[in-house]
Amino acid sequence: MYYSAVALLALTINVILNRKSIMKIFAKTDAQDAEQQVKVRYSHFLHAINLYYLVEIAWGILYENHNNPKLFTIIYINTVFYFIFMLLTMLAWTRYIVAYLESDDIRAEIMTGAAWFAFIAGLICLMFNRFYHFIFSYSDDHEYIPESGRHTIYIFLLVFYLGIAIRMFIVSWKSSGRQSVRYRAVAYTSVAFGVFMFLQILASFYPLYVIGLLIGTCVVHSYVEAGEKQEKEIQDKIATVMAEDYIAIYYINVNNGEYLEYAGRQKEFMNMPSSGKDFFTAFKANIEQNAFDEDKGAAESSFTKETMIANLEGRRSFSCKYRFMVGEEPRFFLVTYMRAGNDKEHIIFYEKDIEDELRAEKKRKESQKKTITFTQIAESLASNYDEIYYVDIATSSYVGYESNNIYGQLEISNSGEDFYAESMSNIPQIIHKQDRDMLIEFMDKDNMISAMESHKVRSIDYRLMVNGRSRYTRMTVRKSSDGTHFIIGVENIDDEIKKEKQHMKALKTEKELARRDELTGTKNKTAYKELEESVQSNIENGMDYLPFALIVCDANNLKEINDTQGHVVGDEYIKESAKLLCNIFKHSPVFRIGGDEFVVLLRGDDYDKKQELMDKLRNQVLKNKESGTGAVLASGIAEYEPEKDSLVSEILDRADRAMYENKQKLKA
Repeated sequence: MYYSAVALLALTINVILNRKSIMKIFAKTDAQDAEQQVKVRYSHFLHAINLYYLVEIAWGILYENHNNPKLFTIIYINTVFYFIFMLLTMLAWTRYIVAYLESDDIRAEIMTGAAWFAFIAGLICLMFNRFYHFIFSYSDDHEYIPESGRHTIYIFLLVFYLGIAIRMFIVSWKSSGRQSVRYRAVAYTSVAFGVFMFLQILASFYPLYVIGLLIGTCVVHSYVEAGEKQEKEIQDKIATVMAEDYIAIYYINVNNGEYLEYAGRQKEFMNMPSSGKDFFTAFKANIEQNAFDEDKGAAESSFTKETMIANLEGRRSFSCKYRFMVGEEPRFFLVTYMRAGNDKEHIIFYEKDIEDELRAEKKRKESQKKTITFTQIAESLASNYDEIYYVDIATSSYVGYESNNIYGQLEISNSGEDFYAESMSNIPQIIHKQDRDMLIEFMDKDNMISAMESHKVRSIDYRLMVNGRSRYTRMTVRKSSDGTHFIIGVENIDDEIKKEKQHMKALKTEKELARRDELTGTKNKTAYKELEESVQSNIENGMDYLPFALIVCDANNLKEINDTQGHVVGDEYIKESAKLLCNIFKHSPVFRIGGDEFVVLLRGDDYDKKQELMDKLRNQVLKNKESGTGAVLASGIAEYEPEKDSLVSEILDRADRAMYENKQKLKA
């Protein structure tokens, strides 16, 4: 009976701990209501566990009397349901995980598909097990015998649970704060399911999987359900406190006009019911009765259903100011409405009395100093920062915020007592070594305070090391409107920098192509002219220019080749000439400045070996002439003589005359 007792205890604990979650099984949900979908799927999982517990309780009682032939059919059916509900817990857990991650990518589809496949395949195997006992069987004495197929199911479930755990550990590693803790709790729960499933293989007659499920649900209840409930209560308290600033807040169904007052402090002039079937009609009646005469017409046309929907098109929210009569006095009210998150069917509508703010600007500013205003947060969010730090200038304490979804909702990611000290300790660990000194200077508290006295905004670009790779990041600092805090935004600009580099590379490539000879691939006449102007400028400015020499070359017999064999062969002859020069003068630029004319600027090692290289060129030309193959080039060289030369063209002329002399020798 211990078997049934353990399962009964697990069932009792599960019902006590999760009674509210269990009751959500019949709650209505849709694809857009992600939070409700998670709760419903967790309820499905809890019900699957309860069914499994009930089967285990029944099996423990029935198997005590397995010698009774009348009970065998019931025992066999109970065993089938044992495996069905075991598979059902795996399927329900997988669907809960997918909903909890709010994941709709290919990995989620694979996880869900694999779970459904395993469940359906298990059902089919259980059907055939009646005829082919490969999952379980019973002896003639009605004793339970585990077969090899049972081990296959257990091992598959073990691997599947561990796979889910790995996925959750990866997600938790990428998350931060309390959310990371909850992800890890779900991961450890999956590990518990898998480990106790493995132990169930080793000891078939002990309710080990029951214990694993009990431990897992307790972990989820303690770290996930309770944690989210506490955060929800905190958020509700914050919302309630904030609502005190508003005259009224309404939650409106745009489709049918139904509305519900959430919170507020209505005055006599706001005679709206707390709920109703048609908000637009009710608010119009309120305008007619209480709006300032000069503003009635504009207000009535602004708060029709069609106008409000149109005003929200492409916007997160819409605000406008109107005057309402409070007693005998007209007062300005700010009316704001916005979409309820990603719910397109509902609008949140609220009114705020801003008359005192308009009349007493000084008092409003003093009030702003007492609290972090949402305007300041919005100011930073406008730049789409990945992380925002709100740093107290006097104490250095800070709160870090990050945007947790595409609608810009903020959650606190971290906080601390000394922003600057923590930053200095982190810089050596996560910042590229070449950028550390620059960032340390920028992040020094005294430097930052001094610099922000004369600047409205300061920013710095640096490289952050992520998984061994550098990522360009920008930090921007500005003061809050009350001057008591620094708002420091951090954004990823890696793509921006990469695009800029690609653009510069493209420009450089385009520039190089404009200076390259299409036929030979050498530099062209334009490139030579630019080089000549640069060298000439240095000579004229009295700069000690590096020693260099110019070689002028001319391809022999090009006209004859073009006339007799065609320009295609002539072009090949020119390319052979360029190749010969590039192969010999490997460290010097080669320019094609005419149809068959080339210039080589000798420098560096080539200049030091100029005579050796010239001999090599002329010897190769002689071999080509004798064999009748390859390019035949006449060549001449002239060195730069600082005492004598004042023009680059003079050096080129000397080299050209030397080339002409060599040309005559080749013809002879």
